[in-house]
Amino acid sequence: MDTNSKLSNNAAVILVSHGSTLPYAEEVFVEIKEKFIKKTGFATEIGYMKVSEPTIAGAVEILKDEVDDLDKIIALPVFLAPGIHTNIDIPQLLGLEPLEVDPRCPDGNYPPEHYLSIADDVDFDGEIELLGSIGPRDKLLDIIDKRINEALAESKLDDDAKTGILLVTHGSRLNYNKEFATALYNKFEKTCDVPSSFGFMELCGPSIPESINKLVDENGLERLVVVPVFIAPGMHTTHDIPHILGFLDEHEHSHSHSHSHGHDHSHDLTPVEFDGEILYPEPIKADDILIDILVDMVNEKL
Repeated sequence: MDTNSKLSNNAAVILVSHGSTLPYAEEVFVEIKEKFIKKTGFATEIGYMKVSEPTIAGAVEILKDEVDDLDKIIALPVFLAPGIHTNIDIPQLLGLEPLEVDPRCPDGNYPPEHYLSIADDVDFDGEIELLGSIGPRDKLLDIIDKRINEALAESKLDDDAKTGILLVTHGSRLNYNKEFATALYNKFEKTCDVPSSFGFMELCGPSIPESINKLVDENGLERLVVVPVFIAPGMHTTHDIPHILGFLDEHEHSHSHSHSHGHDHSHDLTPVEFDGEILYPEPIKADDILIDILVDMVNEKL
């Protein structure tokens, strides 16, 4: 165990995740939880917003059974950037007040079928402390550099091939995600010695195709490393982005995610036109550096 934390024996941690219909996303979070417990010794459970189990309310029940006289829960959103989920959905799913008005439903009266309407209430009399999202921490740059090096190790081109880097993240209706991506990229750009840029999957710009086309056109690239700044693999990282990069044809892509669980998303899925080599490493997943970041976040509040 490697922690200087002073978390009491009557406290526990919920690692809050979005949830996914894809099993390997859940597998990643199980690994994150196991590594986090091994590093800290804290009673810890995953709580999913929707789709997956256990729910946030279900995670509270599990921890109540595990920890005698549980009187405090630290809820740690394993989200890179703030947004509607961290500022509005997760607080309400924990029984707390949202941090701001919901632009999707300003009066707070959600439709009966909305996931906030059908979610179980949290049954807990103790203190729940909700932490913020991960944010543009310097340690994320170490993970990004690791993924870039892993990708370049698989390249079929010479070391001196003209190379560019594109960081890709999700996008949000709120401006926070763009602020996160901009701040992270500004840090990355200072350490990067090749042409680079960033793009968003949806909801704000520049889009991935826009950023790639601009980066390629302005720099005469022969090789492009597209780094998905996502924690777990999901439909965006396994289908949408590969489709844009030309790795999937229309039949393989099929765009099967309808977002029937509450999203109304539009995507620019136009494949890019680039004759060079595109390298596409894995997302962050349960990287040991991410575990260090999560431990840091808890310890900063104790």
